[in-house]
Amino acid sequence: MKVTFLGTGTSQGVPVIACGCEVCASIDKKDKRLRSSILITAPAGNIVVDTTPDFRYQMLREKVGHLEAVLITHSHKDHIAGMDDIRAFNYFQKSAINIYATEFSQTVIKREFAYAFSDFKYPGIPEINLRNIPGEPFDINGLPVTPIQVMHHKMPVMGFRVHDFTYITDANYIAPEEKDKIRGSKILVLNALRKEKHISHFTLEEAIELGRELEIPQVYFTHISHQLGLHEEVSKELPAGMALAYDGLSLEI
Repeated sequence: MKVTFLGTGTSQGVPVIACGCEVCASIDKKDKRLRSSILITAPAGNIVVDTTPDFRYQMLREKVGHLEAVLITHSHKDHIAGMDDIRAFNYFQKSAINIYATEFSQTVIKREFAYAFSDFKYPGIPEINLRNIPGEPFDINGLPVTPIQVMHHKMPVMGFRVHDFTYITDANYIAPEEKDKIRGSKILVLNALRKEKHISHFTLEEAIELGRELEIPQVYFTHISHQLGLHEEVSKELPAGMALAYDGLSLEI
């Protein structure tokens, strides 16, 4: 199984529009961050976690020619706004795409993309099969997926564990029983927005402490804002076994 980071930035991406800070002005490609998403490539096919506003470009950059399913962590715009562009896969695959989401996220998706679910469907709209994320492990074409519920301030958000890989974004609290689902992972991806306290995201230090608590051998941080600092400089501060993810990073698992 291979995991590719399609994007590692927060909701505004990096660089931020109209910002002239040293991170946004950096020429280091690792400081260029699209909105957070990953691509899982496995015998089950290509599975994307979240369709960001950058979804079209992410698919083109990685030359993704086929898509089997999408997992949605939650329904904030930076995680679903690109869903309309699955229609290209609909056209070439001649089939609808299964989108796995919680009931709450499905309600938002139906509202935001109402034209895809109307009784009269205009030609060329995205063809979506909404699938409910259950409370227990499920599989996609034989690929085992364990859903992990985390909290994004007061909003439930889904993380996912696939084999020994766990992906969590947009969280600032994880209940003990959900942490138990993460334990034993060899790789954990965790959001680390910035160094200063935030109402709905882990800080870098909080994310580091959680990785230590769960005793994960390798932790990568994602959903990074320009406020965290330059990739090269922050990387030097991190403990062994922990690293900042960056767009285009691929992991063989």
